[in-house]
Amino acid sequence: MKTVFTHCALHVRDLEQSIAFYERFCGLKVVRRHGEGANDAAAWMAETGRETQFVLVLLEGGHKHERTEGDMTHYGFAVSARDDVDRVAEEGRAAGCLLWEPQQLPHPVGYLCALEDPDGYVIEFSFGQPLGPGTDGET
Repeated sequence: MKTVFTHCALHVRDLEQSIAFYERFCGLKVVRRHGEGANDAAAWMAETGRETQFVLVLLEGGHKHERTEGDMTHYGFAVSARDDVDRVAEEGRAAGCLLWEPQQLPHPVGYLCALEDPDGYVIEFSFGQPLGPGTDGET
């Protein structure tokens, strides 16, 4: 049996606010919507060109995600240059959602920062990991 990782789903309190965050900071776009109201409305979001490979599903009707001390649960996005990490951090700081200042960590982690989305989920932006843009043929 072969399996393929196709999506990740998050409950969100305000679907439109979450869509705006992922469009602004992560470059995702809505590729499909369905349902209406709490616990039914959903938006599928994806990177341009990867709409049929992997989507982030936002499900309206959630509660704020509460992290405990030491909780490293997060979602990661690779960027194509170290300066992009700094730009995301600067924009996140201005928007009041910067969670981790830019920092260099040992291989394979790389240079990263993190933002907190409107529902308390940690969204990491990294450069230098062996995943994403600029690694092994990935552009």
